[in-house]
This record gives sequence, structure tokens and C-alpha cells, in this order.
Amino acid sequence: MPRPGAVGGRWEGRSRSAAARRADRAVPRPSGSRRERGVIRRTTVDADPAALGRGVLAFVMVDSSAWMGDSAESFAAIPEIQEAHIIAGAASVLVKVRTATTEQLQEVLRRLYAIEGVNGTQATVALETFFERPVCAG
Repeated sequence: MPRPGAVGGRWEGRSRSAAARRADRAVPRPSGSRRERGVIRRTTVDADPAALGRGVLAFVMVDSSAWMGDSAESFAAIPEIQEAHIIAGAASVLVKVRTATTEQLQEVLRRLYAIEGVNGTQATVALETFFERPVCAG
């Protein structure tokens, strides 16, 4: 994509790289790296869950009788839970769970009921994943 003021790779008779450097200096940029600014929170590896023995994927809506906003540590203590979100709607929390078997999923549901305030769950098991899209910076 051409930069402002660049024509055919040149800007005022400068080479493409000199023109790019000048254009970069002309555009204000936030200070610090993306990691320092909190844009990049972590670097990960995209592993195949089935190859790691976690082929059962379920999304669980967690119903509660109390505010669950202070329960993050309780959900994080269950290693099969990949994500947990406070949500608006009929349920209070949405969790993404990966296990090896449906029996293990049932055990995770039992442990969810042990969290203070939880009074119900609705699990939906994914039969196939079309794609999982990472959030891209920039």
C-alpha cells in the first residue's frame, strides 16, 4: 500500500526505503512495543486438542443464585476449563471445556456444581469445529 506522498516508490526524489522512513516518522505512533502496551498478552502454540487427548469440546452455560464476578479463581482451578466468561443473559457464566471423554466432561460438571453459587448447568457438546480464529493484532 503506497504511503501518503509516495509516488511510484519515491517521495521527493528519495528511494522507497527513505520515503517509507520519512512517512513512518510523520505518522504519530504510540510509544512502547505492542507487548509493553498490553496489546500482545502472550505468545502461544496452536496444538491439536484431539492429539493431546482433549477431543471432547463443550460450551457450558452456568446458572447461579449469586453474583459470580468474584469466582474467577474457582473456575480457573478446574484445568479442563479453557475459558470462562461472565455473560449477560439467562446464564451467569459461559465456560469452554475440553476433555478426553464425555465421562470426564460429566466430572467437570460435578466440580462446577461445587462452586459456591452455582445452581445449574447447560452443556452443549461440539460435534465438529469448522474453525477457531485467533485475534490478530493490527
